[in-house]
Amino acid sequence: MEDDTKVLIRAGDVEIDLSGAQSSVDERLTRVRQDDTWSIALSRIRNARERAIEAAVDAAREAGLPERGSAFRALIDNCSLIRKPDQVLGAIQYLRDVEGINDSPPRVIDQLFIDAGLEPPGNLSLYLNRLRERGFLVTPPSAKEKNRYAILTPEGRAHLDKRSRY
Repeated sequence: MEDDTKVLIRAGDVEIDLSGAQSSVDERLTRVRQDDTWSIALSRIRNARERAIEAAVDAAREAGLPERGSAFRALIDNCSLIRKPDQVLGAIQYLRDVEGINDSPPRVIDQLFIDAGLEPPGNLSLYLNRLRERGFLVTPPSAKEKNRYAILTPEGRAHLDKRSRY
């Protein structure tokens, strides 16, 4: 006999409520994930996360805190980015999406980690190359394969979304 399982997701007016035996919930969740409701819920969650990041930056700015470090640390903590490669991916997203920095050489990424009270990645090129190999990062053709211009791919964003806890 299987234990009862419950999955409840509320994102605004979208609600996904599944309960029952584990196998039944797994099957229904697979169907729901292929439905528009799932996409809408994920979109709302992403938007809420982006608003939270913006609010953290604004609050830090208003409070006179060293916004860069505290905002990046909040992103790392709120998204449960424990592994260093995930943190590097988060750093690139933060620099591009929050600070609007497109050119992020190793010293900029290292300083972001230091400002957040985290140990810098060390061999950053190794992390960036591996993230590129996994399809999480690309460099624009105009950048001549220089890692400092790396951009998250949709797969990279999806990977960070999977790591996030909501």
